[in-house]
Amino acid sequence: MHIHILGICGTFMGGLAVLAKEAGHTVTGCDANVYPPMSTQLQAQGITLTEGFANEQVELAPDLFVIGNVVSRGNPLMEEILNRGLPYISGPQWMGEHILRNKWVLAVAGTHGKTTTSAMLAWILEFAGYAPGFLIGGVPLNFGISARLSGANASDFFVIEADEYDTAFFDKRSKFVHYHAKTAILNNLEYDHADIFPDVAAIETQFHHLVRTVPGIGRLIVNGQEATLRNVLQRGCWSEVEFFADTEHAQAQQGWSLRLQRGEDFEVYFNGQLQGTVNWALNGAHNRMNALAAIAAAKHVGVLPALAIEALAQFVNVKRRMEVRGVAAGVTVVDDFAHHPTAITTTVEGLRRKLGSARILAVLEPRSNTMKLGSMKQALPASLEQADLVFAYSASSGKDVVGWDLAETLAPLGDKAKTFTDLDTLVAAIVAQARAGDTILAMSNGGFGGIHQKLLTALAATVVTP
Repeated sequence: MHIHILGICGTFMGGLAVLAKEAGHTVTGCDANVYPPMSTQLQAQGITLTEGFANEQVELAPDLFVIGNVVSRGNPLMEEILNRGLPYISGPQWMGEHILRNKWVLAVAGTHGKTTTSAMLAWILEFAGYAPGFLIGGVPLNFGISARLSGANASDFFVIEADEYDTAFFDKRSKFVHYHAKTAILNNLEYDHADIFPDVAAIETQFHHLVRTVPGIGRLIVNGQEATLRNVLQRGCWSEVEFFADTEHAQAQQGWSLRLQRGEDFEVYFNGQLQGTVNWALNGAHNRMNALAAIAAAKHVGVLPALAIEALAQFVNVKRRMEVRGVAAGVTVVDDFAHHPTAITTTVEGLRRKLGSARILAVLEPRSNTMKLGSMKQALPASLEQADLVFAYSASSGKDVVGWDLAETLAPLGDKAKTFTDLDTLVAAIVAQARAGDTILAMSNGGFGGIHQKLLTALAATVVTP
């Protein structure tokens, strides 16, 4: 089958393209902006890319057009497809029908931690010899790729990051309803995606749609600390349920729990019984919860907790999740995807626990749709409290401009917070304040204008004093 993918350079659609190619399909695609690293990854797979959405692309005459949710009515290629009555399908539906059918799907849903937890789960299964396929919204460093059909041996297992964002302009259900998971992690549920959801109750409804698709022999791995997820289950549940919790009461008699040990190591308990101790390099309560969920999900497909715990000792995390981009003049530059106040809070708190009294210079670009709409702006100051200095950036023009006053919002942080609309001025201000021993934590769900390398280059050319 020849498929032509609209919106191919997005993380999900790019991964879908790789899987389709690996499955033997002819794959071409287009996007508004065709640029590295996704473009080079796809071209290396022999996938021909077209810049833009010109309607002439219908002359490629594919068997099927696969539509990403970046595409809306008015898109010239989409309009031509509709006018000619050509066959089309959403990316998630195609994924469910052509890649996931007959697979044991392990889906990871939640407002936060989907990418990291999916990567942990895929690695645990790989370590255990299951050779899973996976599609993850980031690049797990243990694998070096974001998607594959299966490992060295054909596998019945597939791990997928299950996004609650809508499927396509013609299908407003969340993507994850198309995956038909047999094992589903419900990691957490908060208000997000203010551009498509009016309130948290609307998101709970979508999560319940996911619950409805899990078979009776399936299992839900649910964060027991989330009232929103209990609301979801109260609407009806037809599968096995196991709860997990980050709690001081690690001897709890039901479900999964943990007890923090020295540093970031932690004991894992199931139904009050000690399963082992995770010794690893990751930090933060959120990562402990992610790991607990991954261990629980892996157990559902037969991986003993002791083996999963052993695997996590070798887990290297995901690109752009507390990824050290370099050290210059004694200053460490870290990249993180955090873009929601809850994620920012856990990221900064985890780094503070790791660094102790060493200075943290937090650098934030609030560019997600939710952040740009201002739905979460009041929570930003508290999320950044444990940073020593805060530098916030919003472009002065273009699609990433926030629709609210950044300086006014961060005013509760006092003199330690500064705002900028010019990237070079921002870099200069950070470097002027940096000292040897500091950590610069750059947080954005975009490329942030290449700020990480700009900082490292500027620091290398500057004498930084302790």
